[in-house]
Formats: sequence, C-alpha cells, structure tokens
Amino acid sequence: MAESPYLIALALIEQGGSRALPLAGRSLKADEAVADQPTQAAHGLALELLLRVWQRSDNGPLKRACGVESLLLVELAMERLPEDLPALKAAWLNSGDTEAFRAGLRAMAGRAWTMSIAKFQPVTLTPWTV
Repeated sequence: MAESPYLIALALIEQGGSRALPLAGRSLKADEAVADQPTQAAHGLALELLLRVWQRSDNGPLKRACGVESLLLVELAMERLPEDLPALKAAWLNSGDTEAFRAGLRAMAGRAWTMSIAKFQPVTLTPWTV
C-alpha cells in the first residue's frame, strides 16, 4: 500500500429502480495507516456517508443493493482516486454487475472491511474478502 493511503466509505444502494454509490473519503495519518483497523477514521467516515444516504431518503425509499456488503470501507492508494475509482463506480452504476465491481475494487484496494452496527454497539469493521 502507498505511504499515505486514502480511506473511502462506500454505500451501494438502490432508489426508485436506480443504483447509487455515494462515498466519503479522507487521507489516513501514518499511525492510522499501520493500525489493524482505522477505527476512529472509519467511524467519522461512516457517519458522514450515512448522513448523505439518509438525506437521499427525501427522494424516496432506499434499499441496500448488496446486502451486508452494501456498506464498505476500503483503503486505496491516492493514485487510484482520479481515474480508477470513478471508472469502477460508473461501470457499476451502468451495469449493476456486482461481481465485477467487487473484483475491481478488491484489485485496487489495500485493505477492505464491511461496516455494520448492532444495537448499543459501535460500528463494527469486518475484514472483507471477495
């Protein structure tokens, strides 16, 4: 992984028969990049992303597009952000090919987790494998 990876939270959702993939991201500090899990950064990104998703609900009901794998956290090299991630996002939005999206994201990600939460518990990061 690059020296200063970028952390991205993604939500794969459906709304009104259309797919959407909102995301939030930030660069990781050196100590966060070497930690087992970027927990503090992940919690902030999860909140930001889910607030964006919640705001979308004004336009109609939302549905997770990929079940438990609909809310992801991935670590990417900065070089992947300007071209690779937008191309992968556009391909999924146009085709809905979840397997191709997973494979493409996995190929470019350093580490990845699914995000979930249980009642009275903090956000849980579970290592994500394709």
